[in-house]
Amino acid sequence: MVGYLLDTNIVSAIIQGNSSVTTKFLERSIAMPVAISAITYFECRRGLLANKSLKKIKAFADFCQLVEILPVTYPEIVEIASEIYADLRSRGCPIQDADILIAATAIAQHWILISNDSDLSRVQGLRLENWLVS
Repeated sequence: MVGYLLDTNIVSAIIQGNSSVTTKFLERSIAMPVAISAITYFECRRGLLANKSLKKIKAFADFCQLVEILPVTYPEIVEIASEIYADLRSRGCPIQDADILIAATAIAQHWILISNDSDLSRVQGLRLENWLVS
């Protein structure tokens, strides 16, 4: 079954109250599974804790009750991430390791990655949507 994997910038938009993204999240989560990577969980939580934003920390905790948090420890994800890294490096267009692991998680799940990160368009075989652009 196809699902959606939300990138950090999409989760941030939801936590910040972006009504367009939140509506898409709620509508799409009725029909298909929606998840975040453990990497996205880490990126969001560390930022919220560093900023001491108690209201947003609570909003993020509530959001996490609505999605599955996928680990990145499966060998398949690490293998795919390694292949993505090698490919991007050979083409001279590397991206951040966290983005590679998130992309590899989406590819391993055969899911669509929802992101506003244009760097991810460099990842071959990644199905990508951007809910921040109409």
